[in-house]
Amino acid sequence: MPEQQHLDIDLHVRYIQQLDTHKDDLSYHLTEHLRMNGVYWGLVALCIMGRQDALDRDEMVRYVMSCWDEDMGAFGAHPKHDGHLLSTLSAIQILAIQDSLDIANTDRLVKFLLSLVHPETGRVAGDRWGETDTRFSYILVSALSLLGRLKDLDEALDGKGRQLVIGHIERCRNFDGGFGSDEGSESHGGQIFVCVAALAILDRLDLVDVGTLAWWLSERQLPNGGLNGRPEKLEDVCYSWWNLSALSILGKLHWINEEKLIEFILESQDLEGGGIADRPGDWVDVFHTIFGLAGLSMLGYPGLQDIDPVYCMPTVVTERMGLKKEFQMLPRRTA
Repeated sequence: MPEQQHLDIDLHVRYIQQLDTHKDDLSYHLTEHLRMNGVYWGLVALCIMGRQDALDRDEMVRYVMSCWDEDMGAFGAHPKHDGHLLSTLSAIQILAIQDSLDIANTDRLVKFLLSLVHPETGRVAGDRWGETDTRFSYILVSALSLLGRLKDLDEALDGKGRQLVIGHIERCRNFDGGFGSDEGSESHGGQIFVCVAALAILDRLDLVDVGTLAWWLSERQLPNGGLNGRPEKLEDVCYSWWNLSALSILGKLHWINEEKLIEFILESQDLEGGGIADRPGDWVDVFHTIFGLAGLSMLGYPGLQDIDPVYCMPTVVTERMGLKKEFQMLPRRTA
């Protein structure tokens, strides 16, 4: 067997630094709807590699604030885009990491967040158009927590806000221990993360069947070491975050073969241009780069900084904010 590849941190830092220099490419403009998320992914990736200062802090904060949608009272994905829950959480996370979470319109933002909770079902919508998904349940809870306003959920909807959201998540739990995007939807690695992490923030992990769910998640590892999100699907580096984070929160991170997963992630690097792909040989992108690095961090890969599996933010940030929950990390290896 060939010698295991190493993580080329300098190369990946340069890859992230260059992401905003391709403004002549059509793909750059076709992905405006993901721009705020992309800034967040890039920033967290740099933090994991210990290189947070590789992008200009003040310029980043100015960009985030330029995406404020005054009509909605939330953040859009790019200037002049409608406010949405997805981009709003990324904006809050960026500002928190940059220690600049001082939003003048916090009350309006909290009002926007709470307006998305259905008063009867507890489903959470992404915006005023009403699409619901358990992803949005997590985003709501995470955003309120980061803003220090989780108590507003307790007081919302005649004092039933918290229980409504928890109740909906509980009803999305399946016989295999996993969670879906809505009631009756199949279990999926990404949905499991959002539901488990939301319950962790809300201190209701007692609603999780830990043994059954950890078994289901560990069964997602394929012979090549990669993880998939559902049975009979291909492996994908992003599940090195979605699945591992849930296992970390549940204290069962050691239930997967760490050596094989590390090897799979490292083989998915582009060692010419930088970045990490969904699987070896494919095109890289910042989405898989951050989640590959996050997986390596949780597995104790040497030279990386700790990532909080509940918030997908540097642990030093969640500790500073007093938000850190209990979770499992494998011991940091020496180089």
